[in-house]
Amino acid sequence: MAADTIVNYKAYADNAVEYNAYMDAFEKAVEVNSVLPEAEQIPKFQYYTLNLQRARRIYKTYKLTDDIVAALKALEKPVHWLIITEPWCGDSSQILSVLQRIAEESAGKLQLHLLYRDQNLELIDQFLTNGSRSIPKLVQLNDRFELTGEWGARPAEAQALVNKLKAEGMAHDEFIVHLHKWYAADKAQALSKEMAKLLGKANQ
Repeated sequence: MAADTIVNYKAYADNAVEYNAYMDAFEKAVEVNSVLPEAEQIPKFQYYTLNLQRARRIYKTYKLTDDIVAALKALEKPVHWLIITEPWCGDSSQILSVLQRIAEESAGKLQLHLLYRDQNLELIDQFLTNGSRSIPKLVQLNDRFELTGEWGARPAEAQALVNKLKAEGMAHDEFIVHLHKWYAADKAQALSKEMAKLLGKANQ
């Protein structure tokens, strides 16, 4: 983000949705659109059902790592995570539930605020990834809603894999399969390490 850019992060947080409300809306969208003809479905609905199932499963199975537990205990003041996302995003389906579980174990120190990317383009445009509006994007704020860090759109190991497969000329639909296999095998370990490191910046 440009150093001279001023963003009212608190206003975004105030207009964000909580994880449970986001997931309820996600589930409702799947329920409603699954009975509609394809021509009447919302854009990118073909990704919704699998993403919802994946997010629900990860929420149930993720276990906090020692690094995360230590990082949460070390927090000196409240932390806010603005998370820019969309239900159709496969990476978000792998990541949001992990972030929610971390927040739930923070004893109120960490609060999540979810924002839909396509309704907040002016915000995501401040946090582009190699010039693209890649999501999920996490914006970390202190108790005064000042920026203390950012992350996204996927763990470094996952991004390295994607870069490698793209360089080899693999088509999008193919490398996405390999990417989700990586997520399944990793079990959010890489993500946990990166989140612990990000939380370490919160006290600075």
